[in-house]
Amino acid sequence: MQLPLAQLDAHLAKGLRPLYTLHGDEALLAQEAADAIRAAARAAGHTERSSHTVAGAHFDWSAVLAAGGSMSLFADRQIVEIRIPSGKPGKDGSAALQQIAEGAQGNEGTLTLVHLPRLDRQTRSGAWFAALENHGVAVQIDNIERGQLPQWIAQRLARQGQRVRPGEEGQRTLQFFADRVEGNLLAAHQEIQKLALLHPEGELSWEQVEAAVNNVARYDVFKLSEAVLAGNAPRASRMLAGLQAEGEAEVLVHYTLAEDIRALKRVRDAMDAGRPLPMALRENRVWGPRERAFERVLPRLDGRALARLLRAAHLVDGIVKGLKQPDWPADGWLALQRLALMLCRACG
Repeated sequence: MQLPLAQLDAHLAKGLRPLYTLHGDEALLAQEAADAIRAAARAAGHTERSSHTVAGAHFDWSAVLAAGGSMSLFADRQIVEIRIPSGKPGKDGSAALQQIAEGAQGNEGTLTLVHLPRLDRQTRSGAWFAALENHGVAVQIDNIERGQLPQWIAQRLARQGQRVRPGEEGQRTLQFFADRVEGNLLAAHQEIQKLALLHPEGELSWEQVEAAVNNVARYDVFKLSEAVLAGNAPRASRMLAGLQAEGEAEVLVHYTLAEDIRALKRVRDAMDAGRPLPMALRENRVWGPRERAFERVLPRLDGRALARLLRAAHLVDGIVKGLKQPDWPADGWLALQRLALMLCRACG
């Protein structure tokens, strides 16, 4: 069965299942989910624990299979953890996991916990993952996106008896906090815990949060697309500054911006040729959050505006490769900043 992460605590309070699978890339949330399962298992008498990390295609699965079938002389219940960092167990691993999943039914003496990274749709449809899902509980660990981050911070503050001020000041405080920790949830957790050490339970002011929370944000170049397509110029500027500080390659940042402009132009041209927007998006392989962004901005963008953006992207391509262009900054990052803001204005 599939279980939302938010329902895990309520599920564990009702009783344990012998097999759990955690899959996702958000390390903090995955660790907390695993800790909750282990705590429930220890409370149920699972006093021994063994851990196995699958490294490489030639991993010996016999030890894992043996662990699940063995019992200690001094403990009647155990936890067996299987970590597969690559998310690809291989042929032998696939067979072993199916055997483990089938053997978990009715096995109250062993709790098996499988750790996986984020999986694509094809992997989730494989026989081994289907067996884990059908014979146990699979919990998908989704990332906390930027739009969800202020609410997540508020919930975490509430756990330790703290809250921001009501109204506009409180929202501004949460947005500031989110800007400081975006893309780094573990550091966000640590900054929230720091506030519990510095201040008593109750209301936190803007000044207290501003003074306490460090700038620990980490930016993903592919999230830059989300910011510019939303027309969010302040966030795009912060991301570009962060990417530059982290040593990201200018050409990769340019590729991200240019690819969005090229895709917008292709879809706009298809629409001008009579294609309905949904069909034009499908034909150009635009889907997911990017599809929703395109649906919002394309009705306000005409072919001439996109042609100007495409020309600007071509000029910036030369600048990041060392060429100088009239009326453009010679510095690659300044040129990227200008291109990003042009796209923000067009989409905003």
